[in-house]
Amino acid sequence: MANLIRLKRRISGNVGAPATLLNAECAFNEVENVLYYGKGLGQNGNATSVIAIGGDGVYATKSYVTSAVSAVDVSSQLANYLPLAGGTISSNLTVTGNLTVNGTTTNINSTDLVVEDKTITLGDTATPSDASANGGGIALKGTTDKTLTWSDSIDAWSSSEHVNVVSGKGYYVNGAAVLSSSTLGSGVTASSLTGVGVISSGTWQGTAVAVGYGGLGLTAAITGLLKGNGTGYAAATVGTDYLDSSSDVNGGTY
Repeated sequence: MANLIRLKRRISGNVGAPATLLNAECAFNEVENVLYYGKGLGQNGNATSVIAIGGDGVYATKSYVTSAVSAVDVSSQLANYLPLAGGTISSNLTVTGNLTVNGTTTNINSTDLVVEDKTITLGDTATPSDASANGGGIALKGTTDKTLTWSDSIDAWSSSEHVNVVSGKGYYVNGAAVLSSSTLGSGVTASSLTGVGVISSGTWQGTAVAVGYGGLGLTAAITGLLKGNGTGYAAATVGTDYLDSSSDVNGGTY
């Protein structure tokens, strides 16, 4: 009867390498389909390290990238293969097709992020709505977060910081200028101002200014002299309230 040689193996339980292997000893983990090898000669014949050398669970189906992709050349050495369980690419990587990342968090640790697309889409869920967009936006880390976020309750964008418009620029609504550093747009015809500075020019076409506020309370022009009654002003009556230039002032006799 022929001898039967079996590798050390793990048929259930945890993924991962054995804690120890002898030098040149192999072990196969059936839970993750990974073959491990005892590398290096240490004390008592033990290996100095245990490395993964094969199996479906270690490397992608295509075990190398051809020389046509010059940014990443991993065909020359096994250490540069990218494991299915994760790994690090230490050189540049160029993806000529689409890249889909299915994870919880995507971290980009780079100095500059350059995006050729003109539009960045956020909150692209299966059924987007204003409710799902609530609180979404952009956050810049600082001593405190500097945010530009969408609020569903007020149906508007909210900024946590001041907005400084540079010299020569202003604010527009529907293509019309409404405010600059020195001018209120001509299209702004209504306001709830409760105080203004010095008005040096202009034409008043509003309601009559009451006597208590320094006005006359009049809504139309009056010819002649004015007389006051303590609460307002009206046209004075010639011959009653004053004499005209042709009046005869007679002191009478005695």
